[in-house]
Amino acid sequence: MAEHMSQSELDYPFRLLEYVNGFRVSKAIFSACELGVFDLLLKSQEPLSAERVARELSANVDGTERLLDALVGLEILEVETTDGKALYSSTDVANLYLAKGSSKSLHDMIIYQSQTIYPLWNNLLDAVREGKNQNEKTFGHLPEDFFQVIYRSEEEMLKFMGLMNNSWILDGHDIATAFSLSCFQTIVDLGGDFFSGELPDADLYVLARVIHDWPEEKCLPLLKKIYDTCKPGGGTLVVEAMLFENRRGPVMAQIFSLNMLVQTEGRERPPSEYVHMLNEAGFQNVQVCRTGKSYDAILAIK
Repeated sequence: MAEHMSQSELDYPFRLLEYVNGFRVSKAIFSACELGVFDLLLKSQEPLSAERVARELSANVDGTERLLDALVGLEILEVETTDGKALYSSTDVANLYLAKGSSKSLHDMIIYQSQTIYPLWNNLLDAVREGKNQNEKTFGHLPEDFFQVIYRSEEEMLKFMGLMNNSWILDGHDIATAFSLSCFQTIVDLGGDFFSGELPDADLYVLARVIHDWPEEKCLPLLKKIYDTCKPGGGTLVVEAMLFENRRGPVMAQIFSLNMLVQTEGRERPPSEYVHMLNEAGFQNVQVCRTGKSYDAILAIK
């Protein structure tokens, strides 16, 4: 089967072309979100023509029609023809995940991807050559000031918070149920400047997508601080997209690790590296749970 698949890819590289054109697909979805296409279609009680969509969103009719048709091709929108006129409507997936008003909306994540991550990835080649993030080239901030890029204005900070909230909407349930947490009375989700100052009292400290931002030498003091603050039976829940031990997947985690290169000082890691750091910090009872989704969980108990 694999030989047959590779042979067909040699005859005509369908999958390779899909990957090569992936950035255009992403940007089509990003642009539709930024324009407000999905919000408009969700609010409308009926399918809309390209002319109507363009008028409502103050966009060019020809450009709007091409974008809508591409989204139909991607099966994100649907189209029906009535009296020779194309009328567009959202799919259930678009209504659920792409419109702002939905309880599972990924709108904030997509805006952040478009306006912050996408420009950074334009400099991925330099990140690979130099081995450092591209915040200076992209946004004019020093490489070590990558959180100043994230918080460069209140609007940008809200975008980043929206991104984080969207991630929890998708993965929060799997993370919260990965282990039985009923024995912990007080749980603190650590964020902000946790490298300096005292930690609040808690039975469980959640580090969600924190460790991957930093090199090990910066993570260890934070983990040691948590260990020292914990009472016996307390601990930390680490939430990250974990690589396989051989680093050959999952592809999402591999791509996330490239993102850490281009945006931060960190990386994605396999479970053994997190276990090693937690052991170094003092935690001996460490359990790993793969969710099968974007993010996995590690529970370390003192």
